Amino acid sequence: MSINSFVKKNKTDFYEDSSEKSPFSPDELSTDELLKKQSAYDRTLKRTGDIIFSLFVLICGAPFFLLIGLLVKLSSPGPIFYLQKRLGRNYRYFGCIKFRTMHSEAESLLENLLDRDPSLKAEFEKDFKLRNDPRITPIGRFLRLSSLDELPQFLNVLKGHMSIVGPRPIVKDEVKRYGAYMKEVASVRPGITGLWQVSGRNNLTYRRRVMLDILYVRKRSFIIDLKIFFRTFGVLLFPRDRGAY
Repeated sequence: MSINSFVKKNKTDFYEDSSEKSPFSPDELSTDELLKKQSAYDRTLKRTGDIIFSLFVLICGAPFFLLIGLLVKLSSPGPIFYLQKRLGRNYRYFGCIKFRTMHSEAESLLENLLDRDPSLKAEFEKDFKLRNDPRITPIGRFLRLSSLDELPQFLNVLKGHMSIVGPRPIVKDEVKRYGAYMKEVASVRPGITGLWQVSGRNNLTYRRRVMLDILYVRKRSFIIDLKIFFRTFGVLLFPRDRGAY
């Protein structure tokens, strides 16, 4: 079954408010036995694969990393890497590392932008992103569209903060958007890629992204991870406007 077929088969409306109807019927809810089985997979096969592939990328890609770092440094003043606090497994926060794609004063620029323009503020509060974000540097825009800015996250994978495949690593302000489902999402390591990244990425509504995260956590398996992993290469090579902005 392809990823698209998998998503369509499990398609359902998602309700952000935890007081509303669950998108899954009670018999689909994860049982202790299923969680135990999935945890065993996460601890053994998946974790081993994460470590081996991350080492391969970091070692073989070292010269490429240096080139990207040089381009970032030359594009604008500031550090090469950007660390942002993201929510990990068991509600533990970690520093998610990326190549810097924004001007170093991005946070103050964002505050000024949102204060001056109510429409931009509404856009940011809806999706936590701006489609035409003036804070992004020219090289940063390319890195985001190609997802090359996320390559340093393989260091997070080695440290055990992340997995190669998993739900999105979210910031603190996004936790409330998951409601009662946050407990399930926080039970696994967030991923560099995942179901939402290969199903439309930023063309999806925020509600849809949340639903796909929950769907992945409940249905994840070796086969699903493998399909997402290989589908990611197709998305990167033929983005069709799926890149980050």
